[in-house]
Amino acid sequence: MGVEISDSSASSVSEVDRCIERAKECELLAEKQVKFLCDKAREIFLKESNVQPVSCPVTVVGDVHGQFYDLLELFRIGGNAPNTNYLFLGDYVDRGYYSVETVSLVVALKVRYPERVTMIRGNHECRQITQVYGFYDECTRKYGSPEVWTMFTDLFDYLPSTALVENQIFCPHGGLSPNLDMLDHVRAIDRFMEVPHEGLLCDLLWSDPDERSGWGISPRGAGYTFGQDISENFNFINGVEMIARAHQLVMEGYSWSHDRNVVTVFSVPNYCYRCGNQAAIMELDDNLNYNFLQFDPAPRPGDSSGSKGRQSSSDYFL
Repeated sequence: MGVEISDSSASSVSEVDRCIERAKECELLAEKQVKFLCDKAREIFLKESNVQPVSCPVTVVGDVHGQFYDLLELFRIGGNAPNTNYLFLGDYVDRGYYSVETVSLVVALKVRYPERVTMIRGNHECRQITQVYGFYDECTRKYGSPEVWTMFTDLFDYLPSTALVENQIFCPHGGLSPNLDMLDHVRAIDRFMEVPHEGLLCDLLWSDPDERSGWGISPRGAGYTFGQDISENFNFINGVEMIARAHQLVMEGYSWSHDRNVVTVFSVPNYCYRCGNQAAIMELDDNLNYNFLQFDPAPRPGDSSGSKGRQSSSDYFL
């Protein structure tokens, strides 16, 4: 595409701004621009913790899954960075039609405003899952080769595993693990790898809260289910108020469980363009007071229906 990338720090900022403006128009970035962003983002992620500290105020975002126009709607509702601080809980890609454009925009915002935008890893930020659920095929179709997929999936290995808001709200993508008692156990993980099939890193990205007590076998085939006794004990031992996580389709966009020890935030409206759910984001003010903003899907170009019809919830063991 003939895009020249300068290495000087002054022009670096303007280049990121160009990437953001292009990405906001749902235009593909040149491969050189993707490499530039991934290299810059990797430098930032390398300095971040497995339990990345986040300050308030901040807006917590659940799965976005490549539904680009709904991401723009999210920014319209919640405010644009850097005026709004964001914590993204993972699952930027797969399922939606615009995974490349979606992850390009979020990564560009992270590079431009590293103190204002926090990204953690979801279970879809890995090579195996993205080869099954769309991101690999989309990259290959749009760019003519898997090179951009390789750049992003290499970058995903560097994403922080979890975040911690004001030492009070623990934020994994999925949930807890039988291998996890203290937050220091997460801090000790070697996270710079493909997501393994089992173990603490896997469980943080795959586990789900459940109405049954104790640990259970997850129907997803990875991670575990965990009961209220588990989440209450974890929160007490670690001195946190609650766990805020994503990972599960909830029809109203957010859902409390375990006597408000756990909240699920899901930020993809009409998931897969057919589930009929609302989406939500969670605003946290300076005093950790929370407010949920719900929103419906934005119209997609060429979609006269607006994709707003509600249908019954589909299983999300994916």
